[in-house]
Amino acid sequence: MKIVDIMTTIRHRKGIKVTEVAEDHLSQEKNVKPEGKVRSVYTGGKLWKRLSLTVGGTVAISFGLLTSVYIATLHENDLWFSNIKEVEREISFRTECGLYYSYYKEMLQATSIQQGLHGLIYDNKTESLRTINILERMNVYQELFLSILYRILPIQNYLEPVYFYIYTLFGLQALYVIALYVTSWLLSGTWLSGLLAAFWYITNRIDTTRVEFTIPLRENWALPFFAVQIAAITYLFRSHLRPLHEKLTLLAVFISTFLFSLTWQFNQFMMLMQALVLFILDCLDMLPTTKVTWLYIIQLTGILLVCGLQFFNSMILGSLLISFNVSVLLARTVQKNMKTGCLLNRLGKLSFHVLLVLCLTLLVNNFIKKILNLESDEHIFKFLKAKFGFGTTSGSANVQSMDKTEICTILLKPGAAYNLMHTILFGCLALSTMRMKYLWTSHMCVFASFGLCSTEVWGFVLKSVHLHTPQRLWVIRYLVPIITLLYLSYKFCPGMMDELSELREFYDPDTVELMNWIKSNTPKKAVIAGSMQLLAGVKLCTGRILTNHPHYEDKSLRERTKQVYQVYAKRSPEDVYSILKSFGTNYVILEDSICYERRHSRGCRLRDLLDIANGHIMDGLGENEPDLKASLYPRFCEEIKKNLSSYSMYFTRVFQNKTFHVYKLAKHK
Repeated sequence: MKIVDIMTTIRHRKGIKVTEVAEDHLSQEKNVKPEGKVRSVYTGGKLWKRLSLTVGGTVAISFGLLTSVYIATLHENDLWFSNIKEVEREISFRTECGLYYSYYKEMLQATSIQQGLHGLIYDNKTESLRTINILERMNVYQELFLSILYRILPIQNYLEPVYFYIYTLFGLQALYVIALYVTSWLLSGTWLSGLLAAFWYITNRIDTTRVEFTIPLRENWALPFFAVQIAAITYLFRSHLRPLHEKLTLLAVFISTFLFSLTWQFNQFMMLMQALVLFILDCLDMLPTTKVTWLYIIQLTGILLVCGLQFFNSMILGSLLISFNVSVLLARTVQKNMKTGCLLNRLGKLSFHVLLVLCLTLLVNNFIKKILNLESDEHIFKFLKAKFGFGTTSGSANVQSMDKTEICTILLKPGAAYNLMHTILFGCLALSTMRMKYLWTSHMCVFASFGLCSTEVWGFVLKSVHLHTPQRLWVIRYLVPIITLLYLSYKFCPGMMDELSELREFYDPDTVELMNWIKSNTPKKAVIAGSMQLLAGVKLCTGRILTNHPHYEDKSLRERTKQVYQVYAKRSPEDVYSILKSFGTNYVILEDSICYERRHSRGCRLRDLLDIANGHIMDGLGENEPDLKASLYPRFCEEIKKNLSSYSMYFTRVFQNKTFHVYKLAKHK
């Protein structure tokens, strides 16, 4: 009877009726199986599971497709994209978006796929006086793949290239939402949680995505695959997976990791955060070690494969991710049986393991960077200054320890623990880098919806206030998300309908006029200097050669950009002319919005930054650093407009409108 009492207590805590336990026990004693009842329960449970899976899957796909249509409609309504000119469509791809799209356009304009591929590998238009490998320097394999797909598919007669491009990205948003939906569903056990996560993603669109107005950004390509990877990892951490399911899940993790790494240059930092999550939870013995090891190997394999496709890009080889993962795997081979022994012994082994991994990471990373003489990624670490800290506490033995273990198990199952740590670390990253909020906010939608629909969470809450029963748990678990969904629909649906009915039109006549003038009045091999953001559009719309562009992952390019920007500093015309000529410049474009910038406060404007870098006192009222001195020359972008002889001998104005001024450089001086 003691065994019966123990089983009764355990099952009662899990919400199983005592009468059922007794009935099962009696049937076991008599060696009688209530087969009819077992079969009916099994059949009914299986049928309900299949029905729930079908309904939940249908809702996920439907909501994903609706999201794509919604975002595509917003894009069309905001720009009237279907009715504006081709040059206006291209100008709408602002900053680096235009640069990335230009390679898609080049591949389509090439006489053959081979000729287009050769043009990317031996590109001499993106940076003047240089031949660079675009596939090595930038993550543009997606443009390459789409252009090849567009050329070989029979769709040219009824779908323009630009629509094939943007519809692909809007379609990826469907994949993104479905992956978030599935992750929340896996965590909570109900597809209502997935629906709530997807709905929150849409209602918080301003903080979850900017795809409708910055379509070609690398993150818009990469984040859907990252969401798929997280969903696959969440499923991988479920217990009692069949071997076939585990292998297929690992394959899904590998494919999504590879595609994520291939499409975004910041992949290594995202996956480093992910590797840290795995490392911390593995050290705390909250994840299965074998599966974590597989994830380390998948990360390494994926990023090394991308490195090979990018012609052994040195920035990837010198990444902290590779150094960290290699160090963890090395440390594991050296230090075995880390999770065995008494508490003090385990703490000692854990401390040594952490120290060993950190030291190995620094040694390996510094060694690689010294060999490769790598400095291309130094600017990125300025953004990664958030400090992460973790602590653990231990309890006493007997009943109190068992209760704490049970609570931890309820709240932090492997999948939930992984996603919680994921959310925390990416939240810290979002605080340091505004761009990362789109990753963190999307994941917060998943975790918040999981919290509202979780059996474990609500069970813990009800037990804490001594109101727990299986019936109350079932009611509150489903009632709360339904009420939340109804409230969200009531609050946000009218506004979303208003958004869909609001019609605007693209209007930027000054930029359109500039691009048309460049195409009509400059040689095809003309070299043009200007701001990074504008030159990306110049390359896309006109195909002219650039002095610089908005891709920061190259130290020499950053230095070149700084030199080109001397047109907005207090420099002599002779200095500016010699600088521009050193890059082969034929024309320089000056923008009033930069020269007379008032949007940012003093000290943050581009011209202020240039003054400080040159050791000159900034304009306007306010304090200056004591070592700054007054410049001997006025600001170039202002003084050149006076048409003084000291300037006109080097620069001739050939175009101007309300926004832009184009000057042609004299051939020889």
